[in-house]
Amino acid sequence: MTSEELTELALDDSFRFSCYPGISCFNACCRALTQFLMPYDILRLKENFSISSTLFLERYTSRHIGPQTGLPVVTLKPADKIFLWCPFVTQDGCGVYDNRPSSCRMYPLARLLSRSRETGDLSVRYMLLNEAHCHGFENGRRQTVREWIEHQGLAPYNEMNDAMMEVIALKNQLIPGPLPRELAELFDTALYDVDRFRQLLLEGKVDVSKTAVAMPGLKEVSDVELLRFSIKLVAERIRGAANVSVKQANVGRE
Repeated sequence: MTSEELTELALDDSFRFSCYPGISCFNACCRALTQFLMPYDILRLKENFSISSTLFLERYTSRHIGPQTGLPVVTLKPADKIFLWCPFVTQDGCGVYDNRPSSCRMYPLARLLSRSRETGDLSVRYMLLNEAHCHGFENGRRQTVREWIEHQGLAPYNEMNDAMMEVIALKNQLIPGPLPRELAELFDTALYDVDRFRQLLLEGKVDVSKTAVAMPGLKEVSDVELLRFSIKLVAERIRGAANVSVKQANVGRE
């Protein structure tokens, strides 16, 4: 494999890789970093510090609106502005290892999700990335992609990330431009700030009276289940907003 080559692998294809303290490139992948966070990443990381999602977002992340999608983009604030170190890396390695983001768990693999335009079926592809700085391939343990996914605890991350990508795909299909302001605020809060969204629901500040999505018991429901509810609610609101736009367009033609 040549430097920085991408090689596609099937689930039962194997590759050789190990990362450990003492390897010459240890922690190198934690600098020069732009770390995007998915909603489930935020949920796990805020639990790691036993703080609210609101405080985690304020303390550790930067947020902006994607110019093409009009959707929120959340990234980790680097520990410094020169080398762009991850804020959670230590000399001994990852300081949030048990709750590290999905892209860190997946590395050196990349997981690509796509939907067939003909059948609508989802498919997953795995790519092996060999970067110039990484020496983990030289004496690593051989394992299959399937084994790597299991050993890295990726199953819940993949489940929640796939659901999130479905919502993004739905939005891009039905509402290619920016979302209406109220829906954009719902998208941002419900999916990325689960603790604030729970409080807004408890205070009755989000109207869910007409939703067809089963409403969980807000005081006892877990953060994971609340996020599942949020994803379904946002998808429902996107469909509703798209239908309203179509009706308005039809009225304008009459």
